[in-house]
Amino acid sequence: MALWVAQGIAFERVVLQHRPMTTPKNSIRSQEASEKVAEVELHRFGEGALSPCVDRVVCEEPLEIQVNGRSIALVMRTPGDDYELVTGFLVTEQIVANAEDILSLRHCTEAPDPEAVDNIVRVRLKPGVEVDFEKLSRHFFGSSSCGVCGKASIEQLRLTLPVLSSGPLIPAALIPEMMQRMEPTQEVFKQTGGLHGAALFASSGEHIITREDVGRHNAVDKVIGGACRQPLTPLGESVLAVSGRVSFEIVQKALMVGIPMIVAVSAPSSLAIALAREHGLTLLGFTRGERFNLYSGAERLICGEKDMGVEPVMASL
Repeated sequence: MALWVAQGIAFERVVLQHRPMTTPKNSIRSQEASEKVAEVELHRFGEGALSPCVDRVVCEEPLEIQVNGRSIALVMRTPGDDYELVTGFLVTEQIVANAEDILSLRHCTEAPDPEAVDNIVRVRLKPGVEVDFEKLSRHFFGSSSCGVCGKASIEQLRLTLPVLSSGPLIPAALIPEMMQRMEPTQEVFKQTGGLHGAALFASSGEHIITREDVGRHNAVDKVIGGACRQPLTPLGESVLAVSGRVSFEIVQKALMVGIPMIVAVSAPSSLAIALAREHGLTLLGFTRGERFNLYSGAERLICGEKDMGVEPVMASL
């Protein structure tokens, strides 16, 4: 085992037995996916007995984010797409106004322990871009299970979020098609069954980008960061799809960059629904097959020749 320290926390990397991964030739994303997976020996129980086998699991390691020489966050993530993750994190957490505020990003090459080299990203901001480190509203420590925690005040955060404008209009029939297009792009999930996925779609239903991570918030940050770093589609005309449930923070991240619609495979939380309604975001959940639940923002959905036209009747939150 190797040991290194980040933000005063000691981490041990458990060295698993890596076996050659078979990936389709000429597939860059497939090759990248294989680098995020390890194979482990285990015993599987079935029919009353244990039998040895080998299975694939997702890699998880800490990433320390440093801005202008100061450590501001430690998040647990799946290695890969780190610059997109950091860009999305900085933008959606309001540390910078947009990706243009960032002068450079690079992995640390001077870490005291070689194991930490790939797990520290140093960000330099452009001259004139200021960050009040003492007044950051959160204590930025994150985990793969719950995203960034320690919010000083949810109500204060709500006041900083925009109310979205009306467009775009999305045919309801496109929603299941988007989710079907997302599934085959989740390369690591196909190998492990152990990752969250997030994808961005144009309002036409065209798939733009998919990213995966052990943390669902990280997957969203990677997608947003990718779109910010190389504009692929106007975020204000796009749809964010997520493979799991929707929390308050995922809605917050979408609002920060003007994404007007979130489509989820699973359920939203009560706070996510309330935030989506307050700020005019369309929120869909339990999107499975040809069905989904609409929780807010019905005016953006077109059913047949007419828009949905009315909010669903919901209990008070």
